[in-house]
Amino acid sequence: MNASQDISRVSFIVMREMRTPLMAILIVYATAILVMVFIPGPELNGEAQYLSIFHAFYFMTYTATTTGFGEIPFTFSDGQRLWAIVCLYVSVVTWFYALGSIVRLLQNPFFLRAVEEWRFSKNVNRIVGPFYIVCGFGDTGSVLVRGMNDAGLRVIVIDQSEERIQALKLRNYKTAVPGLCANASVPRYLLEAGLQSERCQAVVCITSNEEANLKISAMVRLLNPKTGIITMSKVDDFEETLSTLGGEVHIVDPFKTFARVLNACINNPAFYALNNWLVGDKGATLDSYVQPPVGGWIICGYGRMGLEANRVLTKNGIKTAVIDPHSRRKEEEIDTYVIGHVNGKTLSQAGIHEAVGLLAADADDGHNLGALLNARCLNKNLFTIVRQNSHENEVAFSEANADMIMQPTLVTARKILLLLIAPLLKPFFRYLLAKEPGREQILKDLLVVLREKIGDKKPSLVTIDFTSEKSSAVIQALNAGEEVLLGHIISDPRNRDVELDLIPFVIKSCGKEIVLPAKDYKILEGDQLLFCGTAASKHLLKASINSEYTLHYLRTGKHKPMGYFMQWYDRRFNQA
Repeated sequence: MNASQDISRVSFIVMREMRTPLMAILIVYATAILVMVFIPGPELNGEAQYLSIFHAFYFMTYTATTTGFGEIPFTFSDGQRLWAIVCLYVSVVTWFYALGSIVRLLQNPFFLRAVEEWRFSKNVNRIVGPFYIVCGFGDTGSVLVRGMNDAGLRVIVIDQSEERIQALKLRNYKTAVPGLCANASVPRYLLEAGLQSERCQAVVCITSNEEANLKISAMVRLLNPKTGIITMSKVDDFEETLSTLGGEVHIVDPFKTFARVLNACINNPAFYALNNWLVGDKGATLDSYVQPPVGGWIICGYGRMGLEANRVLTKNGIKTAVIDPHSRRKEEEIDTYVIGHVNGKTLSQAGIHEAVGLLAADADDGHNLGALLNARCLNKNLFTIVRQNSHENEVAFSEANADMIMQPTLVTARKILLLLIAPLLKPFFRYLLAKEPGREQILKDLLVVLREKIGDKKPSLVTIDFTSEKSSAVIQALNAGEEVLLGHIISDPRNRDVELDLIPFVIKSCGKEIVLPAKDYKILEGDQLLFCGTAASKHLLKASINSEYTLHYLRTGKHKPMGYFMQWYDRRFNQA
């Protein structure tokens, strides 16, 4: 449904609700004017005076509005005055009736809904360039939309909660974010959000309902097969179904993501520090190494997070004990399984005094904090990992001083944001985690370079597409047969002998991925490049690849003439 259809709906509702009061006003006015025209006025030279239609309409206008302007163009007769009295009362009553209808119309939920959808469609049509549709504006959606907006991505939000949509309108975003209160699994609302537009890059499904995410994903694939899908799923059966939809589908499971981070933290703490630093974790630095101790671990809560964590710990040869009020899952190998709630008795049964670590993985924040406090009373030397389910409880979890805090909403939002702004980060991480000779040393050397280049500054990830739209100067040079090296574009446009605070992570060229490319790499049209650096260097880089004069200087060390005459002079005398 487009904006014209929405305005038609608004017009239809207005005409339907206001039809009777408008007809009443027209009838009263027409009757009053016609009767006033035919009522004789005072005699002049023996002839009765009559009002013209114009004068009668003029009289009714100021009479019906209770303005009172006098008897013109002549003094009225008693008959005209009697009719004027009738017209005054009838018109006032009619106007009150019409105003009441207007008030009812403004309170009509169908009318308000139609107006809201019309405004939403109008705001969507105003977006120029690529955009993304986010279905769900809970804790995860709020964090994600903020990150996308800060990264310069245009976003459209659909959520069933009126309260959340109103909160969206009050946020101080850099660019406006249109929002619609609706069920995103209904195709009509997806179409209103611009799903079938060529500018729609992807649909992000992060509602709290797993079935709704699955349904939205299926609708998106049917209505626009070319659009990418990013969906949150915590159920294995749903993940299998989503993987069969075809096309570009990214499934984000916060618990599996946490499990991979936990595994990296155990086996490669340097990678853990790098990951937290890149995703912008609060207080994260390149030197903030965290490595869980090896020994007995207690898992409080055996839901999805507990299950995934147990698999990782068991895989690394770490013995685990589980405390959960429900019966044991038969398919999982668990050294000790205690049925019950977390308290001093169950913790002792699980071996709290000999344990080196505790994971509070319940779906209730109160239970997790309680488990943490109980465990510390029995063993003060525990390495603790706690799950935070609600963002509203951040203050309490900060005071808990856990060694690691896992917030599913934050993990999901960061994972999706990186998929959108830095899709090449996945092969970069895969390369660093590969168990090959010398790979650990490459990671350590990379951390040294990042400390030198960026240091304590907030890292900024940027993906450059070498196309005519996004890198016009580079493509122009390549079409002219000139060579553009990676070392050219990462040089400072103010002094080409100085490099920008940028580190190239990955280049995707002709379907191949080159991790940590050399400076002599020859850039080709269609290449995609992932950088990490400072915000200032990012802006200088984008200026260099879109300015033929700057790029010429970076390539040759000479300044290209900028005027027609100077260019002619250069061609005439310097290129002879």
